Amino acid sequence: MDASKAAELLGTLKARFEKYPKRHQGITWPPVEARLKSSPKALDALLRMEESGGEPDLIAYDKASERYAYCDCSAESPSGRRSLCYDQVALDSRKENKPAGSAVGMALAMGIELLDEEAYRTLQGLGKFDLKTSSWVRTPEGVRSLGGALFCDRRYERVFIYHNGADSYYAARGFRGRLSF
Repeated sequence: MDASKAAELLGTLKARFEKYPKRHQGITWPPVEARLKSSPKALDALLRMEESGGEPDLIAYDKASERYAYCDCSAESPSGRRSLCYDQVALDSRKENKPAGSAVGMALAMGIELLDEEAYRTLQGLGKFDLKTSSWVRTPEGVRSLGGALFCDRRYERVFIYHNGADSYYAARGFRGRLSF
């Protein structure tokens, strides 16, 4: 990433950091910025999150591991990451009307990971997300081995976890990612 693109991204991340202090209470911007500047892979992943509509924001700092965690905080599932089936196995199993890709594959290509159920619920504690859309979440192997996959949303002031065939895809279902560095 060139210097001007990095500076623009850092400006966006700083503005979002300042706009939503509830998401990262007790954390100050200067050490975050320093870590970001020294982490080109993290900046690349955050740029991909940003460009696909994720609006990444800092949501945690783990003192023990000294790692920051960014998560997609767009109000709805990121618009550039929708209409995807769950994973490559599901994509390969579709005979007709294949989606453009899979949530797991796209996350891997972006350098991020899908949220699991717990991380999704934690994110929902920081705001109200997916009121009109839904997001695939990392699915336990026991469910996946039977052909299913899990997704979540927020309706009626509650977070719901559902299941669907892993090969299904919908215009209103995408995925949220997390980057820890």
